[in-house]
This record gives sequence, C-alpha cells and structure tokens, in this order.
Amino acid sequence: MAKKPKKGEETPAEDTLSIEGEAAVTPEAPAQQGPMLSVLAQYTKDQSFENPGAPNSLRSGLPAPQIGVNIEIGRQMLDDDTVEVTLMLKAEASRESEVAFIAELEYAGLFAFQGVGMEEVQPLIMIECPRLLFPFARQIMASMTQNGGFPPILLDPPDFTAMFRDEMMRRAQETGVN
Repeated sequence: MAKKPKKGEETPAEDTLSIEGEAAVTPEAPAQQGPMLSVLAQYTKDQSFENPGAPNSLRSGLPAPQIGVNIEIGRQMLDDDTVEVTLMLKAEASRESEVAFIAELEYAGLFAFQGVGMEEVQPLIMIECPRLLFPFARQIMASMTQNGGFPPILLDPPDFTAMFRDEMMRRAQETGVN
C-alpha cells in the first residue's frame, strides 16, 4: 500500500492514483439508470481456412473467384443477465467448378445486460450484440483470406435488424402452421 505523504511533502507520480482514492469514489458513483449492455469478453471460438487448389489457385492471370457469404447468429443464455452471442461467418470462393478457398469463422462475445425488459432482450441479443462483434469478425476474415494468398475479403456490414425481423416472421409462420 502506498505511504500517504505528510502535509507539504511531494508525492511521486506513481502514487497520485491510489487504490484508496478509487475505492472512495466507486460507492458514491451514481447508479446506472435505464438499460445497460456490457461487453465482458470477445474471442475466436473456431477459425478455418482451406485452400484446396494451392498453389495452382494462386497463379496470376486467373479470373477473380465468385464468393458466396453466409452469416448466422447463435446465442446461449448463461445466466439471467449474461449471454454468449456467436457470429458464424462462412465465405466460399470458386472459379467455375473448382473451390478457390473456404474461410469459416465463429467469433463470439460474452455480454451482460441490466435494466432490460423481456420484450427488449431478443432484439438486444440478435441485433446489438452482433453489431458490436461484426467489425472484429470482418477484420479476422480479411486477414485470413489475405494470409491464404488471396486479396482480403471485405464484408459489407449486414442489416442485423432485417435478419432479426425475418427470423421472427419465420418463427411466427412456423407457430401458425403447427
């Protein structure tokens, strides 16, 4: 623990922020008002890059491959107020009938929320959490394809709101059919 200076004594720079000062501020801080979303962690769960035609698929003069991208969102409730949200990205590139590359990524985040009503939980989990994760997943995918010998794949940000709305409509139709 840092020694408290006597009146008139100078303190070294590293002692200017003391644990005692921080502890005294924390209990007096105003309570959070309204809904709150916290990012507790972000991490790669699984990552794969396949380049089955290398080195022939990397020759110069070849036409650019056609790239198909699929994005899915997974979620797992861990506690009443903690959820793991996973972005599953898959990019498959091909030239004619040959696969140029397959890049797959599962990028996840652990999120906590407070002061959120039940009707707001699903949109929060399926729209806001993926929106926060996407820029990081996009960068990993770009690096992966570039490290595989191809130009970096630059994914456009998806419309997570539309994805959520489509999923809710699909579920409503399934419920109506059953």
